[in-house]
Amino acid sequence: MISDYLHKFEEIKKQTLFDKLAESEQQAIREIATENRFTLQELRKFVESTIDLTVWKEKDLITTWIRWRQINNLDGRTFKKWAFSKLEILLKDVTEKEVAYTHEPRHNRSYRNRKIKRLEKTSGAKIFGKCPVYSEKTLCCNLHTIDAVKNCGFGCSYCSIQSMYTDDNILFDNHFGEKLDAIELDPERHYHIGTGQASDALMWGNAHGILDDMFRFARKWPNALIEFKTKSRNVDYIINSDVPRNIICSWSLNPDIIIHNEEHLTPSLSKRLEAARSVADRGVGIGFHLHPLIAYKGWREDYYALIGDVINKFHTDEVAFVSFGSLTFPKPIIRKIRTYGIKSKIHQMPMVRNPEGKLTYPQEVKKSLFQHAYDVFSPWHAKVFFYLCMEEKKFWDMTFGTAYPGNAVFEQSLMESAWKKLAS
Repeated sequence: MISDYLHKFEEIKKQTLFDKLAESEQQAIREIATENRFTLQELRKFVESTIDLTVWKEKDLITTWIRWRQINNLDGRTFKKWAFSKLEILLKDVTEKEVAYTHEPRHNRSYRNRKIKRLEKTSGAKIFGKCPVYSEKTLCCNLHTIDAVKNCGFGCSYCSIQSMYTDDNILFDNHFGEKLDAIELDPERHYHIGTGQASDALMWGNAHGILDDMFRFARKWPNALIEFKTKSRNVDYIINSDVPRNIICSWSLNPDIIIHNEEHLTPSLSKRLEAARSVADRGVGIGFHLHPLIAYKGWREDYYALIGDVINKFHTDEVAFVSFGSLTFPKPIIRKIRTYGIKSKIHQMPMVRNPEGKLTYPQEVKKSLFQHAYDVFSPWHAKVFFYLCMEEKKFWDMTFGTAYPGNAVFEQSLMESAWKKLAS
């Protein structure tokens, strides 16, 4: 009975992203689902595929499905099986083709900051710990993290931070300074500590005194290498302060076409490099992260130009390290991207699972991205420390011709190189 299925439909749709669709799409899918008696898994697949094909600016699935029905005389169950197999072929074709970005005017800039509230409140949460993506299944630098701020306001479509929080509120812990003071490190060992894993490290400047607190912490623990990882140009506090020698500012870089389409509220590439240049001119150590490297039409030329710009603007004595990394999605992030209602091609890509079960590029794509970037950086090979972030050993071998035997050796080599740069 249709009425029985409609009752079932109203229940199973709650377990999908059905409510993220336009009303016209909801009505059309309700009719298609009723005619074909979609199960929960089939409805979820249809809804997610509808969203993906729309934000990728590809085919309209509803129109395509209706056309398949019109040209096909298969009975109900047989047609449904045939149509979903066609859908798999369609998605494979779309995700495996070369993605083309444009510089069209974008309407995504406010999609996230319209909801953001900056909050300062008491939090019982710890602020010091291991990097949230630490793993023994990849070569990992054993980074420690300090959560100076929780959540980011830049709204990059691929960012893993967005899966760590349930809303868009930015949390400043009003006991941050006290918690920093309570951290006890071993004075006999070196530490690498980053503040850009739970939020951008510099976009907030010295709001609520967070940089005052971090500078005090850096002076207290001169054996800790403190890295402010950022996409920001907000460096006034850095260039106008007496910066402890154990602080490094590092910038995440991508070509402007990616910044324009996927890093929605961030400064342009030139603004980031200007900020890095002004910090280096103050004698503060810097680093660069080409992470995530993204494959799209023209990526080779764009990354060649980006890296050439970096080489021309900076001296190797100023740069502590350069890292590469690829797009890697924990599954909740894909779902989050689908809830935004924005045009994004970031997950229009062939995906395989890495050893941790996360979705990422196939091996050949990663190999091409890493090798190309490293080859273009050839003038810096003997003078700057290069590494891969969160990647398997095999990609180190493919990129650098060698791999560290384990995380501890990798960490030691990175730290020795960085401290040597800071001491020079």
